[in-house]
Amino acid sequence: MAAAPPPPPPLLLLLLCVCAVFADVPIGTQPEQVHISYPGVQNSMLVTWSSANKTDSVVEYGLWGGKLFSHSATGNSSIFINEGAEYRVMYIHRVLLTDLRPAASYVYHCGSGAGWSELFFFTALNESVFFSPRFALFGDLGNENPQSLSRLQKETQIGTYDVILHIGDFAYDLYEDNGRIGDEFMKQIQSIAAYVPYMTCPGNHEWAFNFSQYRARFSMPGDTEGLWYSWNVGPAHIISFSTEVYFYYLEYGLDLLFRQYEWLRADLQEANRPENRAERPWIITMGHRPMYCSNDDDDDCTHFQSYVRLGRNDTKPPAPGLEELFYQYGVDLELWAHEHTYERLWPVYDYKVFNGSSEEPYVNPKAPVHIITGSAGCREKHDGFIPKPRDWSAFRSTDYGYTRLQLINNTHLYLEQVSDDQYGKVIDQMTLVKEKHGPDAWR
Repeated sequence: MAAAPPPPPPLLLLLLCVCAVFADVPIGTQPEQVHISYPGVQNSMLVTWSSANKTDSVVEYGLWGGKLFSHSATGNSSIFINEGAEYRVMYIHRVLLTDLRPAASYVYHCGSGAGWSELFFFTALNESVFFSPRFALFGDLGNENPQSLSRLQKETQIGTYDVILHIGDFAYDLYEDNGRIGDEFMKQIQSIAAYVPYMTCPGNHEWAFNFSQYRARFSMPGDTEGLWYSWNVGPAHIISFSTEVYFYYLEYGLDLLFRQYEWLRADLQEANRPENRAERPWIITMGHRPMYCSNDDDDDCTHFQSYVRLGRNDTKPPAPGLEELFYQYGVDLELWAHEHTYERLWPVYDYKVFNGSSEEPYVNPKAPVHIITGSAGCREKHDGFIPKPRDWSAFRSTDYGYTRLQLINNTHLYLEQVSDDQYGKVIDQMTLVKEKHGPDAWR
């Protein structure tokens, strides 16, 4: 009789156990691309993820330090077919977590009995108007050359930020290779987006197939699939909108441009009601293509007659621009990307500088402040600047990096630019002081 084989080494035993556990898990049911967003409903968080096959949509969660998975919530999934030769099918799952304790930390995983994600954690938003939220701001992050990503991953997971604002252009591009580039990008940002609300707006790289990849993959408040929406955090009312309606209206209809404009006007009117502006005095906008820039390419912002700023006269009827609207309703800070650089502007309106004073330009300025932060890193590398900056250009840099923002209180806002090229050095900073908000602040 042959001798019995020797027992397997401990590591092999462990691998055999793991294989046995997953032997009955169907292929393609494992959750991936997990991210969270604020749904615009108090004490809530929305969890979104993808799977290759249809499964149940469940999130199990509990308070940090408490009993693991003491709560469970169910949602639903929607089928998404990637445009392209293969028509790849995937399922997008969304589960809303409600009745969260403000500012409390939670541990969660998502999936179903057919497969669960790894463990993640998040902090429910502090709903107080006295909250001082901290943001990371950037645009134009790709899955090739995502230079700022590792620094953002670490800072997010050690609790540096309460919210991420990604100001357009994802993956380069989400739809490429039948959506596989989008899949890889969503896996990359999971290390950020699964831990803090990842709030977005569409950019020009999302244009394909009527922005279908952007609409399907991200879960923003409102009923326009993230093309425009607003929400409140701390002392601020934040408005996200699409600059792309000024450039793709021939493909997707002029009606979309006018619908957004009317929505923006109504939203700004509501935000400027005396009781609302007193409670949330800061109004901050984010849109992808800037009204102003001093770059040396041929983008919209390099032209005096910027479509985003002044509108379009070649449409019937003419399409209104946004500078006058934002000025009329006292928008304090306008965040942009698209240019693969960082640029801070002096307070500006109609190409004129309106500093608070020569000594303290950002103390009670008489016009909105613009920030361009599109240098997170992508395959298109950097953009350049014209040699001589415009009169309204205060600081500019071609370093890869991103922006940090903190809403300190009703009157003070602090912003700084991080250079990833210089190992996390802060290369620019600004404190914006507004003792008066709204249209009256310009007088």
